[in-house]
Amino acid sequence: MSAEAFPHRPPSGASPLDPSLRIRLTRPGDIPGVIRLSHRVYGPEGAWLTPEVRSHQRVFPEGQLVVVRRDSGRIVGLAVSLVIVSDAFPLEASWNRITARGHLTTHDLAEGDTLYGAGVAVHPDVRGMGVGRALYGAREAMVRRLGLARIRAGARISGYHRVAGQLTPRQYVDEVVAGRRRDPTLSFQLHMGFRVVAIAPNYLPQDRESRGHAAVVEWTPDPDGGIRG
Repeated sequence: MSAEAFPHRPPSGASPLDPSLRIRLTRPGDIPGVIRLSHRVYGPEGAWLTPEVRSHQRVFPEGQLVVVRRDSGRIVGLAVSLVIVSDAFPLEASWNRITARGHLTTHDLAEGDTLYGAGVAVHPDVRGMGVGRALYGAREAMVRRLGLARIRAGARISGYHRVAGQLTPRQYVDEVVAGRRRDPTLSFQLHMGFRVVAIAPNYLPQDRESRGHAAVVEWTPDPDGGIRG
């Protein structure tokens, strides 16, 4: 498939990608822009490193996506994915274990059954322009094209630090799922049709906002083409 464009189906009920933007596969020449965006969104502690992004291009180029401005080509969104054998990892496995510390060398297209979301980043300047929805829709299309069973990811619970003295991670996630509380990442993923299947207590130890925890979420394709929550 050409890297010039990437077919994507927006999730049900989602707004289309703003016409000033386009989504495509990541190219080797995008590495500096990917790193800049990850620094902007994740900060220096969580940003992608050049050896990692080069590894992504080597092991699974078809799974790496960017959203760019049509006028300048500047990268304003990205999604990093790999295919895993779901039974090879406990639901509570850490991000480092699943992604081989960000290098994605655990990728197994031959035997894998699950598209794993290793990261999504959207520049604050383009929030509300359909970037996140377009990236998730492209992942859905990838799952269908590859005949995979699901998308799985660890959802940051970035609002948890505000109530960590009053609620356990499970209680916090339960409140978000019930709609009594909003979390910037998890609420969006629930809206995209994901469901929570576990809590990973040491998913990203350096994630101070989430206190290292993540909600493990899954999306499965409906044979009729809709979202199965």
